[in-house]
Amino acid sequence: MIPQSRGAPMSTDESVKAKAHDLVDRLPESASWDDLMYEIYVRQAIEAGISDADAGRTVPHDMVKGRLSSRRIASSTG
Repeated sequence: MIPQSRGAPMSTDESVKAKAHDLVDRLPESASWDDLMYEIYVRQAIEAGISDADAGRTVPHDMVKGRLSSRRIASSTG
């Protein structure tokens, strides 16, 4: 039995099998297993991000800029 994914569920518009098949079809003939795993990882990360955004789990751009700016200042004074 295949364990369920811990990430966000993939959209139900198209089955996971169909999406995986499409992903494999887009890879060049010279693609390695690592290339395939990377493409799967990226696809899952993007879908998880979209799911988070749809659910309102986002951080405003100005807040992110402020956090990064604070970290940059803290690391340069340390």
